[in-house]
Amino acid sequence: MPRIAVDAMGGDFAPEEVVKGVARVSLESDIEMVLVGNADRIQALLDAGPYNPELISVRHASTAIGMGEEPREALRAKRDASITVATRMVAGGDADAVVSAGNTGACVLAAAKNFKLIRGVKKAALASVYPRQTEYPGQDVFGLLLDVGATIRCDAVELAQFAVMGSAYARRISKQPAARVGLLNMGSEETKGGEVLVEAHRRLRSLPAVNFVGNVEGNEIATGRADVIVAEGLLGNVVLKLLEGISEVATSLALQAAHESWRWRLGMAMLSSGIARMRDLTDFKTYGGAPILGFESLCIKAHGRSTAPAISNAIKVAAKAVRDRIAPEIADAVAQIR
Repeated sequence: MPRIAVDAMGGDFAPEEVVKGVARVSLESDIEMVLVGNADRIQALLDAGPYNPELISVRHASTAIGMGEEPREALRAKRDASITVATRMVAGGDADAVVSAGNTGACVLAAAKNFKLIRGVKKAALASVYPRQTEYPGQDVFGLLLDVGATIRCDAVELAQFAVMGSAYARRISKQPAARVGLLNMGSEETKGGEVLVEAHRRLRSLPAVNFVGNVEGNEIATGRADVIVAEGLLGNVVLKLLEGISEVATSLALQAAHESWRWRLGMAMLSSGIARMRDLTDFKTYGGAPILGFESLCIKAHGRSTAPAISNAIKVAAKAVRDRIAPEIADAVAQIR
């Protein structure tokens, strides 16, 4: 089984929830894990609840990077930070993948510093999964969006590579042999979006290994038209935060209305199963985390607000990605388009 290094000090609820999540996985699977962080604090938390000591070890890291710290400066000042130690472990062969719910920028930069880019890949991409409608039986209820923050601006070649990497990930993880790929744009016409997006559209259309369905507009993101949506990091991050915000606002408004009106309470009761389904889909605990793609080694970035269930799922995603040989799959796919 894969050995997963877990950044115990990363996230809004670290290390308590991270340790709980790791302990849960140790009782549910045979995945080997290494908790990286303040060793005394981690061990005290482990001793407070049940866990399988045969599957969990602890690697001390003297410091951690906070969620609000400037990533580059923090990594420079804190050379023994938990995310740095965890990525070094993977780079050195002491673990097969790293999971962190910590500072996103620090995760990306730590990976960039310690991991090698896959040959031919120009830039790594931070992916994210999101809930969407499905159009046919067996289609994954989650779409994949990349990049959502590892880059700011991209050129056409980089966007095309994101598509290839996303397709490879969907092929292995979601078991979609011909994942539909869309390019996020302001219109469906291939001439829309400026020089970079027009050229990216042309390149994607010419790649036989990519099932390109054309430009995807904002109102199509949550449909089943595209399984993988490609965007520059700035735009992708805005879309991701918008999706999260809409879900939270919709839930909050519905609960407020139900509190104020018996008619809404009756309606909520009648729609309870559908509401529960929507809540489950939009809850990041369901999918745990998403990968930084493009490196020879694997990093799974969990949501900053992850609690134990989300951490558990992120670790399982990491183990599955290692078992399914995501990095070699991406390397093979990228090699075919050079």
